[in-house]
Amino acid sequence: MKDVQGLSTGDFNGFTAWKVETPFSTAAISVFGGQLLSFVPTGSQDVMWLSPSARQPPTPIRGGAPVCWPYFSRQGQSNEVPAHGFVRTVAWELREARREADGSMVLTLAPPVMDNLDLRMHMVLRIGRTLEQELVTENRGSQPVSFTQALHNYFNVSDALQVEVSGLDGLTYLDKLDGGNAHVQRGDWNLRDPRDPGRSDRLYTQAGGRYVLRDPGFQRAIAISTSGSRTAVVWNAGEVAAAKMEDIGAAWRNYVCIEAANAGPDVIELAPGGRHVLKQVLEVKAL
Repeated sequence: MKDVQGLSTGDFNGFTAWKVETPFSTAAISVFGGQLLSFVPTGSQDVMWLSPSARQPPTPIRGGAPVCWPYFSRQGQSNEVPAHGFVRTVAWELREARREADGSMVLTLAPPVMDNLDLRMHMVLRIGRTLEQELVTENRGSQPVSFTQALHNYFNVSDALQVEVSGLDGLTYLDKLDGGNAHVQRGDWNLRDPRDPGRSDRLYTQAGGRYVLRDPGFQRAIAISTSGSRTAVVWNAGEVAAAKMEDIGAAWRNYVCIEAANAGPDVIELAPGGRHVLKQVLEVKAL
């Protein structure tokens, strides 16, 4: 790693992280949880939101892009297991790092092997003009294995009440704040929806994988492209629920989660020897 120009380890907002500098952007990835904490295109605000009151390990880090694996929430699990899987609360290792000809950085990271689990997972990050992130899952066992997952992106916004997300119009979503009942999205998503204003916890099914978060306050749009995912989760706790969360509180208006996921009815069944790739690409454009 010492031989890779632009890659170092150090402190990022109190967390031990791999820090990346390229001609186009900077980034930070926490060793704890393998979690993307920051991606800053040159001349722009940070794409990711990290809670100013994020707690230290072993508590999961609030913000960035938590890796939820091998299940989302506690889907298909008992209440005794940690929410959103095991890998976000363990130390990851950096397996490979290389600098490409244009100066972009490619990192391969992995969590420890989970006992009694035939699935293996590693993550590939390509940091440059855009940020590309892949979760690669392989079944090393002799039986099919079902799993769910997500890249739980917290996007940094100027004001959650003023941003909009396109790419969801006409999709059916399961509303966790309405007992999981199904509704149809009409127009772009925003927190001003008269049906349930000021909060959102929606799981969009059969999603197309192309979304744009428009932020007039920051005068930018964040384009999110996904593959290997048929689900989009859009979440903001809202003022009332956030007030009960020490690591969100009054900062609830500074983020919107748009998550690339396989969850709800979108469950991956991986045959022995099978391989699945969940990928997202984040790109910042001026409004």
